Amino acid sequence: MLMLDFPLVYVISRKSFGPLFMSFLECGAFLDRESSTLNIPIFATTQNAARLGPICSELSLPQSAFQADKTAFSMLIPSLRSALESASSSSYQVAIVGIESHICVTQTTLDLLAAGHKVYVLADGVSSCNEGERGVAFARLAREGAIVTTSEGWLYECMGDASIPEFKAIAGLVKETKDSTGEAVQTLCKM
Repeated sequence: MLMLDFPLVYVISRKSFGPLFMSFLECGAFLDRESSTLNIPIFATTQNAARLGPICSELSLPQSAFQADKTAFSMLIPSLRSALESASSSSYQVAIVGIESHICVTQTTLDLLAAGHKVYVLADGVSSCNEGERGVAFARLAREGAIVTTSEGWLYECMGDASIPEFKAIAGLVKETKDSTGEAVQTLCKM
């Protein structure tokens, strides 16, 4: 499953993220498309939407995506916990993208790890308005047991084998988006 935390306020305040903003937003859009192909459920949250706005419209989430608003920094709020439990077994694998790396992404990852789940933090889909926070957060999360990787690496791990029917579609999209994902990796994956 894929968990996204992309409130609209960050679209409005792109200057605070500079080139990081478009890189991680492109990763989020790429993952939306790939998740659909592989039937990976998407769970998305906003942080206090009344003040900060809805989920970024650039992501164009599918209607099937679970969406919730929260004031907690962790995405693992009661309504999302219930949705996860009904969508999966007692233990699941989760990929996380969003902002801020050292706040919402970190607290969500730590909560999921504490609950016994396997957590992937997709470095090319995680950002912060303070670039220096990213590396510190990634190092901490890796020490805590999260797998810090890239969106493409995670997708190929999800597929596991080129013989699956979805492989051709995924490989085509990876090829189609290689320039933007390559730029995201170069921009966002400096640890």
